[in-house]
Formats: sequence, structure tokens, C-alpha cells
Amino acid sequence: MTDSQTAFELLLEIDQRCRLLAADLPSQETRLQSWSGIGFRIGQCGYVAPMGEVSEVLHEPRYTVLPGVKPWVKGVANLRGRLLPIMDLCGFFGHELSALRKQRRVLVVEHKDVFVGLMVDEVFGMQHFAQDSLESVSAHTLEGAIAPFVKGQFQREQLWRVFSPFVLAQSPGFLDVAL
Repeated sequence: MTDSQTAFELLLEIDQRCRLLAADLPSQETRLQSWSGIGFRIGQCGYVAPMGEVSEVLHEPRYTVLPGVKPWVKGVANLRGRLLPIMDLCGFFGHELSALRKQRRVLVVEHKDVFVGLMVDEVFGMQHFAQDSLESVSAHTLEGAIAPFVKGQFQREQLWRVFSPFVLAQSPGFLDVAL
């Protein structure tokens, strides 16, 4: 800073230099060619849910067990004043939930009139894929009960199946929780 340069002028100069050196944001075309979702694990399989279908990811909350419900309904939790039913997604599909409680997470889904938490074994955060690398998947290659909810797959260092929480949230079998 020279004696004749004010602090404001120095800030303007720094701003101009930063703008010259800054990388541009990806163009609209580039963003449209990428697909993003939340990666998670059920049993030994990796899945990814579209970004718009998961409201938030929580650590396993404290919940109250409910009587007269199917075993995969863990209970109900208080999420900022709203009652959040907690469903064991592994149990719903016939898998054993991981014994490692520290890794378990709950994917919060809000779709139409359904507000629910889906407990999974582990969450891997955001996953990004090239849109054109989405492959179709045939129902006979999937474990029975999960097939209707898988809408394709991406192959990277591992196989990521695209799982739709919105389709699950509207499924009669999922909504029928009473014994």
C-alpha cells in the first residue's frame, strides 16, 4: 500500500486481481451434464439417491419405539418439533442393519404427504457422475424387493445403483406399517 493509496483503493485493487485470477463457475451446459446424489450403503451394496429427493442427512436420532408396527419401523423421533417416523431401510429390504451405530445415518425424505427418515448403514456424502454414464439396470440383476426403486446405475470405482426415495415413499408396501 503506497502512501497515496487509501484502504478502499487497496481493496478495489485486490478485488480486481482476484477476479482476474478466479476460475469461472461451470457453464449451464457443464452443470447439466453432471448428475449428483447422496451416496449410501445398504448391506454390502452402494446406492445413490438423487439430490432433490433427500432433504437432509442426520446421525441416528433418539426415537420412541411404537407398538403394533412392523419390525423395520424403528420408531418416531422429534425433528425440530415435527414427528419423524424412522424406518430401517435395511430391514425393509430384508437385510441386517449394521451393528456399527456410529456409521448409521438417516436420510430425511419429504415427498407429497410423506415425511420419513430412512435409516441406512452408512452415508458417503455427495457423489457426482457424468450424466451420460447412467446405465439402465434390469430387474432380474437386483435383489427382489429393491428392484422397483432402482432407476439405473453408475459404474466408477464401485457400482452405484440409483435409488429413488420418492418412489419408495409412495409405495403401498412401505406405507403399510401396521402389523
